[in-house]
Amino acid sequence: MMLLRADIEVAVPATSANLGAGYDSFGMALDVHDTVRATLHPEPVDPAHCVSVFGEGEDLLPSSRDHLVHRVTSEILAGRGLAELADRLSLACHNVIPHSRGMGSSAAAVVAGIAIADSLAKLSGLEQEDPARSLARAVGYEGHPDNAAPALFGGVTLCYPDGAGGVRSASVPVDESVRVVLVIPPERLDTGVARGLLPARVAHAEAAANSAVAGLFVHAISNAPDLLLDATVDRLHQEFRRPGMPEALARVDALRAAGLAAVVSGAGPTVAVLGTGEDLVARVTAVLGAAVPGDTSRILGTTVAAAGVTTTVTNVETRGAVIG
Repeated sequence: MMLLRADIEVAVPATSANLGAGYDSFGMALDVHDTVRATLHPEPVDPAHCVSVFGEGEDLLPSSRDHLVHRVTSEILAGRGLAELADRLSLACHNVIPHSRGMGSSAAAVVAGIAIADSLAKLSGLEQEDPARSLARAVGYEGHPDNAAPALFGGVTLCYPDGAGGVRSASVPVDESVRVVLVIPPERLDTGVARGLLPARVAHAEAAANSAVAGLFVHAISNAPDLLLDATVDRLHQEFRRPGMPEALARVDALRAAGLAAVVSGAGPTVAVLGTGEDLVARVTAVLGAAVPGDTSRILGTTVAAAGVTTTVTNVETRGAVIG
């Protein structure tokens, strides 16, 4: 079967990783989405101008096949014997997720590329890859399973080593009353810089205490949101990163002193506040207004996204046939 054209739209959620004590393991999908519209054309497109970017990063990201979404899609298609399709592919990326803020923008791009490639492969008659293979691909590109897993699967995920050098994930139930508030500052922080501040070793007692809190988090997010403050105490990464993001940690300090479960989102500098109540945004705003006068951070209320990446396929045309 010859696939002539198709339109594929994918929506990928932002993610918040670590969530306090769950360093490199816990991740949460957020109801903030990037969308990518992929069009397969009947003929090859200009490789230097095949990607349009709107919103976040529109003045910085490449318009060529070097764009991360296109590169991931192209490499996966080539590996599955469908390199010719990548030559005919154009993308329109509508970006909402802030870049270099600890909200999983690169994981969203990688997962979008995986989803587009998988849809094109399926339309070409190949089998759809299983979730474990998709996660392995995403981790291979992105490097952070705690962002990749919730972007793929939604909700709150727990990633763990499979004993053979790979990573697996499990979904953690989320109490329906849980809300999330994001405090998104104007400044950026490169993930590599943030990781470079971490020590090579931590004390055994600190690691043991961190493990206990991580276990408590699973219970709190699922069944007892009133315990989220105690369940988000971190001993592995946040304090070590203070020199690289003093403003972010000052926000965390002020919010936690007021009884709000604030954590650094991923590598920062965005702060995520987990809690309940329709007034959570107002409470966060009030605390920061008093503690950090003149703060220009954007405060965004959201929820946990139950679904990960979603895909819609339309206008499929094969040799002499139209589907959808």
